[in-house]
Amino acid sequence: MSKWWRDAVIYQIYPKSFKDTNADGYGDLPGITQKLGDIATLGVDGIWLSPFYPSPQKDSGYDVSDYYGVDPIFGTLADFTEMVDKAHQLNLKVLLDLVPNHTSSEHPWFQHALNSEAGSDARAMYLFTDGRGEHGELPPNNWQSMFGGPAWTRVKEKNGEYGQWYCHLFDPSQPDLNWRNPEVISEFQKIMKFWFELGADGFRVDQPHALIKADGFPDHPYVETAGAGYLEGEVDPPMWFQPEVHDIMRKLRETADESGEKVLCGEGYVLPLSKMAQWLRPDELHQNFNFRFLDAHWVESIIKEIIDESITAFHEVGSQSTWTMNNHDVVRSVSRFGSAYSRPTQSDGIGPEDVQPNNRLGGEISIGATLLMLALPGNCYLYQGEELGLPDHTTIASTDRQDPTFFRTEGVRVGRDGARAPIPWDESGANLGFSKATKTWLPQPESYKNYIRPGNKTLAVYQAALLLRKKHNLGAGQFNWIDGDLFGFQNNEVRVYHNFDLEPKRMPAGEILISSLGSSESLLPNETVWLIG
Repeated sequence: MSKWWRDAVIYQIYPKSFKDTNADGYGDLPGITQKLGDIATLGVDGIWLSPFYPSPQKDSGYDVSDYYGVDPIFGTLADFTEMVDKAHQLNLKVLLDLVPNHTSSEHPWFQHALNSEAGSDARAMYLFTDGRGEHGELPPNNWQSMFGGPAWTRVKEKNGEYGQWYCHLFDPSQPDLNWRNPEVISEFQKIMKFWFELGADGFRVDQPHALIKADGFPDHPYVETAGAGYLEGEVDPPMWFQPEVHDIMRKLRETADESGEKVLCGEGYVLPLSKMAQWLRPDELHQNFNFRFLDAHWVESIIKEIIDESITAFHEVGSQSTWTMNNHDVVRSVSRFGSAYSRPTQSDGIGPEDVQPNNRLGGEISIGATLLMLALPGNCYLYQGEELGLPDHTTIASTDRQDPTFFRTEGVRVGRDGARAPIPWDESGANLGFSKATKTWLPQPESYKNYIRPGNKTLAVYQAALLLRKKHNLGAGQFNWIDGDLFGFQNNEVRVYHNFDLEPKRMPAGEILISSLGSSESLLPNETVWLIG
């Protein structure tokens, strides 16, 4: 069986913000089809689409009300089929988002559960339980939602009185499923097969580490210091990383393997990396995002440590690292690196009241970081617009915000909208080629007029780097460190250097294949360069 995914570069599309063809202010599937040629020209191997399923859009599609369809704002199943056919003609694989931890509260399964008795089969699809206190008036435990506030909501029973509570690690409109129930597993295997039959080549699996909660729903032992639970502690949080999750991953892998050369990429925020690697054993996930690399603050010692740890940990299970610098949930790397690394990367965002990033400086650091990443062995994911050098939209007004994080924290965390602003294509119209609508679902910043595709220097670097990555087989290459006063490594015959210092250093000998800032002199400034010979 082909292992195309081991060294592939996948381009993430956030459909709402990619390309709108019907002037309703939302990107759509026909818009993706229309622009697939641009993606293929970039030099990637496939695309991953964030959710386009029917949804109330409380969390931009991650609240799914029907796993078997296309939300009308994105088009139809026929549009999906046309898009997949076009992608395959261009030799692009197509990965979809699988959202297994929770459904929308409007999903028929949950509506049936609400209208059923406590202890019923319908409620067993979700995590319903009685509350604490004399009358069950207190939440079952101290768990907190990732979007802020308690992770439990109490429901009114058919008699009109408050009764059980249901778990939602995210918004109350996203009730968590009960993956200890075999019926849930069976339903998702059917969902996977449905999309595989329509041509999907795999799934990015949302929040797989959350699928099993500890028996009895015990309190989070360090909730006050770890928040919702991503940080490491002496014991795993009761809502993350439970060992039974591995059995679920094996069942999903069986379904993928039975359907041909399909791939599953996890969004498991698992640390340390030696533990993450256990998710990538031959009978579990094919890939899992290496968020430790994304979260590194571009400090030489940290980057070196992460690369060493990654290559060692994943090699031990016969797998590879999945490198990425950006996605729809984090502040874009241009604005992260241009803000003195003062903001967390996960979902908090940068708002108009915060110190604004230096996007020129951030852009220079970001392209160097990405050029280094693309030279590492393993596979990579890029996020739409990063090939243009896009910064976050950091000045979105509160009246235009959409992220539930903003509302559940009463604006303390501005959320992820800044990374999701519609991307520019050209100089046409008020929305720079994204849409002819008067108002788009999120506004574009004025600065995006400086990042359109024609003449974009960052885009030219991405295209050249991706071509060279394939030519020199770097994704499947042999990695070795190079000793010296520069951060350097060799992958196959290519030598890669980055100068972390502000002062230029002597350029190593060899033919320059590519440099992040275009240097071709005897000195290497604060940038990345690939050499040969």
